[in-house]
Amino acid sequence: MIQSYKQKVLLEDKYDSIIVGSGIGSLCTAALLSKEGKKVLVLERHYTAGGFTHVFKRKGYEWDVGIHYIGEVQNPNAPIRKMFDYITNNKLKWSDMGEIYDKIIIGDKHYDFVKGVKNFKSKMYEYFPNEKNAIDNYVELVYKSNKSMKKFYMDKSLPGLLSKLFGFFLRKDYLKFSGKTTYEVLSSLTKNEELIKVLTGQYGDYGLPPRQSSFAMHASVAKHYFNGGSFPIGGSSEIAKSIDKVIEKSGGTILVNAEAKEIIIENNKAIGVEMYDGKKFFSNLIISGTGVFQTYNHLIPKDLSYKHGFNLNLNKVKPSVAHGCLYIGLNGTSEELDLPKNNLWIYPDNIDHDTAVENYLNDNDSDFPLVYISFASSKDPTWQSRYPGKSTIDVITLLPYENFTKWEGSRWMKRGDEYNNLKEKISQRLLKHLYDQLPQLKGKIDTYELSSPLTTKNFVNYSKGELYGLDHTPSRFNQKFLRPKTPIKNFYLTGQDIVSAGVGGALFSGLITAASITGINFMKKIYKKED
Repeated sequence: MIQSYKQKVLLEDKYDSIIVGSGIGSLCTAALLSKEGKKVLVLERHYTAGGFTHVFKRKGYEWDVGIHYIGEVQNPNAPIRKMFDYITNNKLKWSDMGEIYDKIIIGDKHYDFVKGVKNFKSKMYEYFPNEKNAIDNYVELVYKSNKSMKKFYMDKSLPGLLSKLFGFFLRKDYLKFSGKTTYEVLSSLTKNEELIKVLTGQYGDYGLPPRQSSFAMHASVAKHYFNGGSFPIGGSSEIAKSIDKVIEKSGGTILVNAEAKEIIIENNKAIGVEMYDGKKFFSNLIISGTGVFQTYNHLIPKDLSYKHGFNLNLNKVKPSVAHGCLYIGLNGTSEELDLPKNNLWIYPDNIDHDTAVENYLNDNDSDFPLVYISFASSKDPTWQSRYPGKSTIDVITLLPYENFTKWEGSRWMKRGDEYNNLKEKISQRLLKHLYDQLPQLKGKIDTYELSSPLTTKNFVNYSKGELYGLDHTPSRFNQKFLRPKTPIKNFYLTGQDIVSAGVGGALFSGLITAASITGINFMKKIYKKED
């Protein structure tokens, strides 16, 4: 049972492992260690566990803050499905979104991303009949990039000496893909800018437009959804709930309202965690899943940060994009309102993704470079039994953190009229995009609420309200410090910063961290368990 630090709960002073943060990377690490008999304490500063997999409830509705769809979980033999089954003891179930998972909308043109790689290619041939070779070559490169990824991440779990000796050979194939931008690779296959724009229509899933993003990151997301999208049955809060039972079984605890102040380090050895109220928990194994900026700038003593060059390493990477999400509650069921299951990606016409982003950053009143619309209540088959006669929609766009810096330090929900007016202006612009696509929703909206980058900072504790941890540029994948083991003894990292964006990347970070700590090949063990 997930417990609150504010209540008088029975806690021990010493654990086999302490994990700071409860995102999916932390929860995966905790579950894997728990299944090896370790008693794990997970500390979460927020009032609910799960990081970007948590939900919030307000005015009779529930919204998922980070999970909008997951790929590759309908195949029971896919690695991501195997991992979810293993760390939840098969308790987490999934609902398929159907044949179309994403709809790319550019002006008046619609492009469906359909389930199954052969179907996907056939659909693209229909839209771009003269680009068959480019489409085939693109899909082939996506698979090649992903195939080379396994060795790259294997290197991250190796001990330092082995990595120095063999790491280059494990990394080199993947670096050929990660070292190029998405646009570099796609423009070498085709000169059709519309095709490039469509194929990169999911760039919001990793936060950077084609001329800035690493092709390896793009390829990872594209392949992830080739066989369709799925949604957790019962909502994304089921992820933390089901993992909690696994942690609890080994005597561990997920503790919410529990903010860690500092990692306790003596003689370059992590020995515990000090809380803001002065309480100390001790362990011979400390793991941070809070991101490298939060970890090295706030959880580690500054002198150690300088000694190990953490401050210099952080200069080599930068936070990913910040966003805003308009959470909408509606009167009526998804069927009555004719809400789709597939996501909508809406882009301005006659302009490429990078130019659209640049224009928007220069003038926030210009067109949003992207608007993403997701319909959680349509995707979850239990929704109507839980919230009868209601529906929800999330509408997301890029929002620069810099636009909100004047309200830094102000309290959530008490930031004043100017802040609220800015949010209302953005909300109305997003609602217009929604009504343009689904005009039948006019008059059906019961409530709406916009989150800003400050909201993300408040609840997820990312310093710039970023959505995907670190920017997924080509140079990011060259940073060798982004690995689980740190130069501080008994201190490790997990989470999307050491792998890549999104729930899938963060999930695998948990596996890599647990493997780095224990030396166990967990993927082999997970597959063997089913034999």
